[in-house]
Amino acid sequence: MGGEWPFVTIQLPIFNEQYVAERLIDSICKLDYPKDKFEVHILDDSTDETLEIVRKKVKEYQSKGFDIVQVTRSNRTGYKAGALRDAMSLSKGNFIAIFDADFTPRRDFLKQTIPYFEEEKIGVVQTRWEHINKDYSLITRLQALQLNVHFTVEQKGRSAADFMLQFNGTAGVWRKAAITDAGGWNDDTLTEDLDLSIRAQLKGWKIVFREAIGSPAELPAEMNGFKSQQYRWMKGGAETAKKMLPVVWKSSLPMRKKIHATLHLLGSTVFVFIFALGILSVPLLIALQALQLKSTIFSIFIIGTLSIICVYYVANVSNEFTNPNRAFTKDVIKFVIMFPIFLAMSMGLSLHNSIAVLQGYWGKKSAFIRTPKFDIKSITDSLKKRKYLTGKLNWTTLIEGLLCLYFIFGIFLGYRINDYSLILFHLLLAAGYGSIFYYSLKHLSLK
Repeated sequence: MGGEWPFVTIQLPIFNEQYVAERLIDSICKLDYPKDKFEVHILDDSTDETLEIVRKKVKEYQSKGFDIVQVTRSNRTGYKAGALRDAMSLSKGNFIAIFDADFTPRRDFLKQTIPYFEEEKIGVVQTRWEHINKDYSLITRLQALQLNVHFTVEQKGRSAADFMLQFNGTAGVWRKAAITDAGGWNDDTLTEDLDLSIRAQLKGWKIVFREAIGSPAELPAEMNGFKSQQYRWMKGGAETAKKMLPVVWKSSLPMRKKIHATLHLLGSTVFVFIFALGILSVPLLIALQALQLKSTIFSIFIIGTLSIICVYYVANVSNEFTNPNRAFTKDVIKFVIMFPIFLAMSMGLSLHNSIAVLQGYWGKKSAFIRTPKFDIKSITDSLKKRKYLTGKLNWTTLIEGLLCLYFIFGIFLGYRINDYSLILFHLLLAAGYGSIFYYSLKHLSLK
């Protein structure tokens, strides 16, 4: 960078985050970067006590010489994408770092990421998410298991193969010119980050993923917040696929990149197939019985599960970044226990996520519901009586309970007709839907 650090704008989009707003601002103002070389814009759309908490923090750091301001709007037009779009005209930096409220970046974050922009066509540097509260509960452990795969296998693999990557909405830095050239932030999908990532790369900008740079963040600690996050990601992915796939196929990208981008954008659709496969598996037993066939003819497809096991093993056991203090035997035992639980609960989410995906393709619009954080770090922290917890029981949760009973019936049916080949599959589905139902109800009672 010519021997001098460039000026950076740090944007912190938040909405009603009274438990973590101070933590976020403190971590940003501890960055090891020349104080006269960055500004902090807190894009605060809050409607509660968060506004006053942020105001006091801003005043505190302004008195210490920081270039920090609280940017508020009279309405939440466009939600997060709208806040980022509206704040573009205020930014003085040629580079824009973005952090959501649940992140606490390390002091050297900017000094680790900014040098990559020496290459003029680099539009984004994305870092790997780490997990502050991974060991808080079963729910956070399973989330960490999944997110580690996304970053250490999917993102790293795409980068190595020179395929399209994605900015993950936070813990990354954009070149301002790349945002502008790609058409800026759009709010017509719930995944504005994925949308802008595709548009920027179609304009020739590159996304760099750096696995070695970790950015700690808080995982959703309760089921209904986690489901809300999953809904937004799955529906937004479908919306972005619907919007961008025609553009991708009309572009001058090589065929292999078009095919991979298609698979990437259609990734959330897998839950629709998982849901359909589960529902149809019970009547399939009856049909095979009538035809005097055994469902063991489908056992060859179990081979596909081996590849999934390998991927999750690499990301969570053997990877030096997600598991720096590896103890082989202990880690393998933990993995053997956790992976079937993860598989079951992923299946249990298939109804919820399928609804999100189908609504995305149908074009049904919905509000951007942010995932609240509660400053949960260890098992001694409590969620009880916390603001932002939802207190509503929805019809999807009730159906998840009924589906648990449906697959228990599938187990019983297999036993009665002496066809045991799908019992393990039905057991995982029953456990998955039952667990999602149980935790959804349990966490409703925390309010």
